[in-house]
Amino acid sequence: MLFLVLSILCSVIVGVIFKISRNFSVNSIQIVVINYVTALLLCFFTFSPNVQELTVNAPWSIYIGVGILLPVVFLFLIASIAYMGIVKTDAAQRLSLFIPILAAWFIFKEDFNSYKILGLLVGFTALLFILKKQSANDSNKWIYPALVLLGFGVIDILFKQIALYTTLPYTTSLFVVFSIALVVSLIVVVYDVIAKKSKINLQNILFGALVGIFNFGNILFYLKAHKSFSDNPSTVFAGMNMGVIILGSLVGLLFFKEKISKINFIGLFLALIAIVLIVISQFK
Repeated sequence: MLFLVLSILCSVIVGVIFKISRNFSVNSIQIVVINYVTALLLCFFTFSPNVQELTVNAPWSIYIGVGILLPVVFLFLIASIAYMGIVKTDAAQRLSLFIPILAAWFIFKEDFNSYKILGLLVGFTALLFILKKQSANDSNKWIYPALVLLGFGVIDILFKQIALYTTLPYTTSLFVVFSIALVVSLIVVVYDVIAKKSKINLQNILFGALVGIFNFGNILFYLKAHKSFSDNPSTVFAGMNMGVIILGSLVGLLFFKEKISKINFIGLFLALIAIVLIVISQFK
């Protein structure tokens, strides 16, 4: 469970950094690029991945899929926030939990006991309660949050498959994924600089480096959690999503003075119960 907790912490910190960055004049696309540069360097110097181990039999389709989806889904995230607001975008991202949970049942053939089924039902109810907030943005651009939901759900499934591929060290797989994501994001930022005359400044580099450090930690510990719970991927899927919502809500309440309704508080309580039930299911 330690790896799962660390992944949740890193994920929430990334969100906090983005929240703080909105107070400055930053370019989100440039932050994405610096983020992947930092994550790639951390992966290289921390684990010294041996790319010579890569063969034609490596899961290249999965690597390429994740490498493209990571920056692309983030761009959809930015568009969704712009058109639909943060609340609806956050709801779409967290409700993407449905996709990997269904995959755990139908693709990974995981056995679900009564505790886990009850925990998931309570957890889904908690998500709806926690995310029940009013948004002032009534723009009807539902395609963006829909793509965010689908994208994050597919990314979760692909990371699970990478964690299960034991022929190569997962650190080497992580290095390959970050490399592909960097190439894709570089293409986007070059277009942004040339076509839109965007300027590269120090603020984007600093925020990008911070995001990269914790994004690296988030994905690394997420993969470690999947390896620890290799027979129970739904534990990681559910624990990660609900854990981020609980901690993120508490951080927003205590440090950013965001308003949380009574229904949201009920949702937080239900989410705690759901996590307890899922943890109990591990020992049954």
